[in-house]
Amino acid sequence: MSNCSFLPHPVQKYQLFTAVSVFSTDFVPRDPKAKPKRYKYPAFYDPYGPRPPPSDKIVQLAEKIASLPPEERMQIGPALRDKVMHPILQSISVEGVDLGSQAGARAGSSKAEEKKAEKTTFDVKLEKFDAGAKLKVIKEIRSFTDLGLKEAKDLVEKVPVILKQQVTKDEANSIIEKIKAVGGVAVME
Repeated sequence: MSNCSFLPHPVQKYQLFTAVSVFSTDFVPRDPKAKPKRYKYPAFYDPYGPRPPPSDKIVQLAEKIASLPPEERMQIGPALRDKVMHPILQSISVEGVDLGSQAGARAGSSKAEEKKAEKTTFDVKLEKFDAGAKLKVIKEIRSFTDLGLKEAKDLVEKVPVILKQQVTKDEANSIIEKIKAVGGVAVME
C-alpha cells in the first residue's frame, strides 16, 4: 500500500489539536444559565451628543417673547420668516391617517369646523349597474374621463368605485344623470 500524504498521521492529529488549544488559553465558555444584560437606552437619540445650555442672551429673549400678549406672539413667526427668508411651510393633510391619541381634542374641533363649512366640491361614486348595461356604462364613463377602454372596464368591475373627484355640484349632477340614463346608479359624496 502507498502512503497517502493527505491523511494525517494519528500523532500529527493530536499535536494539531493541542497547538490550537494553546492559542486560546483565556477562553471561558458562556454560562448557559446567565440572563442577558439589559441596557438602559435614552428616551431619544441625539447624534450630536449633549448640547450646552442656552446663553443668557437667548434666555432673556425667550422671557421677553413669553411675556408678550398672544396677538403679538402670533406675529413673531411670520416676521421672523420674512427676516431670515425661510419658505412658508404648507400644512399636510392627515385625513385618513390614524394619529391615535395625538389627534385627541383637535380632531373633534376640526370635524365641527368641516360640518359648518359649505361643501363646494364633490366626488361621483358608481354604486351599481345592470349587468346588461355594462358596456353602455363603460362607454359613458369614457365620455367624461380620459380613460382608455381597458382602464374604464377595470374601473367598472371594481364597483363601488369613485368615478370622478373634486367636481362642482352641477357637473356631478350631470354625470349622475348620464350614468342613470344608461342603467347605472351613481351618487354624489
